[in-house]
Amino acid sequence: MTDTQRIVTADESDKINFTEMYVTHDGFRRDLERLSAAAAAGKTNSPQVQDGWENFKRQLHVHHTVEDAWLWPNLTRRVAGRPDDLALLEAMEAEHAVLDPQLAAVDEAMRTNAADLPERVETLRSVLEQHLTHEEEDALPLIQEVLTPKDWKGFRGAMARKQKLNGASVWIPWIVDGMSPSDAQKFLARMPPPLRLFYKLSWDARYRNRNMFSF
Repeated sequence: MTDTQRIVTADESDKINFTEMYVTHDGFRRDLERLSAAAAAGKTNSPQVQDGWENFKRQLHVHHTVEDAWLWPNLTRRVAGRPDDLALLEAMEAEHAVLDPQLAAVDEAMRTNAADLPERVETLRSVLEQHLTHEEEDALPLIQEVLTPKDWKGFRGAMARKQKLNGASVWIPWIVDGMSPSDAQKFLARMPPPLRLFYKLSWDARYRNRNMFSF
């Protein structure tokens, strides 16, 4: 699925629009691709690579924390008595937990400049990709079935409260990073006008000046 197919500007009253979920997942994929390139080149000691890695971990932590605290519990209540769906939600939480040691392994390898850092990054990429694909192919259809757009607005609100304005100042340009101009325009059109203004006036330039993952 391409970015253009993922980014939907028109919301339908009876369907959940998963744009923010998809583009966040793509941000994770993009960052690990960049980290993989840096590891292969032996350049993970670059301050910009280190900054990118720290930001990746923060974005992943926020995303999974809100899923664990808001999304999976709300879904669990909606599918009570449905064993297969409950098993899927348990798997989502279990997959989050499996990622923790993989993140720690990359952290340690970067700190010590371990020779097997590229392999550790590839293991993390594989584990995360399996989780993201599982969520997109199985969990999102379940969400579409049992939650309403109003419910999803509650999830997005919980995410915004977790990020706060300071977090949004990084998350929005982080999402746009690498998008085509047309896709970036479509995504930004979904943001509240004040956030679009902040992005234009300062957030975009401040993010670009960090040059995350450059080496």
